[in-house]
Amino acid sequence: MKRQKIAAGNWKMHKTFEEGQGLAQEIRTMAATEVMPEAKLLIFPPYIHLQAIAKQLAGSGIGVGAQNINQNEQGAFTGEVSASMLKSIDIHYTLVGHSERRQYYNETNASCAAKIVTSIKHNIVPVYCIGETLAEREANAHFSIVEEQLSAMKGLSNEDAAKCILAYEPVWAIGTGVTASADQANEMHIHIRKCVANMFNDEIASGISILYGGSVKPDNAKSLFAMSDIDGALIGGAALASRDFIDIAKSF
Repeated sequence: MKRQKIAAGNWKMHKTFEEGQGLAQEIRTMAATEVMPEAKLLIFPPYIHLQAIAKQLAGSGIGVGAQNINQNEQGAFTGEVSASMLKSIDIHYTLVGHSERRQYYNETNASCAAKIVTSIKHNIVPVYCIGETLAEREANAHFSIVEEQLSAMKGLSNEDAAKCILAYEPVWAIGTGVTASADQANEMHIHIRKCVANMFNDEIASGISILYGGSVKPDNAKSLFAMSDIDGALIGGAALASRDFIDIAKSF
């Protein structure tokens, strides 16, 4: 099965409502007029944008996702948003376990596992983020750390595992301007695919899309995407500029 090539933009906590609409429209216009035959575009704006941008991009082929999801169906969880709420405004993707959520909001592999299950139950595709800190890499623990994070998928059926997207984001490269070399990134992507094969089977592993995230820009995207096991990017800062985002998507 041919793996999907994906350019996913995580806007994080940026853009007012008007700015977000403007950026989404620029991306839609460029995507419609520039040749990107292999790329699936996804954007993950803050919650305030989701309903408006989902409507704005309807029919464009550009997917819209949430930056977070709550694992509970409903209840007294002030400030949280459920899967059914997201589905009610036509949202089909969500990030799970981004390193900033792990670092600042105490997300764990266990809570990520619950979010993955809830997402799939509601036909929302989880983009599950994994990656090591600089200290973990320097201690040569990066492979075991990522394998441990992948254990959040262990309870899934083969059918449900195949619905996931993975994103490898070395924490030391997020927003720092430092990028893992193409060889470093690919080495980890190969490891991730082997871990998925061990948890499920070779077919699931060969078909799952694994994105790289960590200071991806137009000038380094081509070298990353040329690697055997890198299927796209989860893009931070460069996703806030339509020209950069589209140029990355054209790098496959």
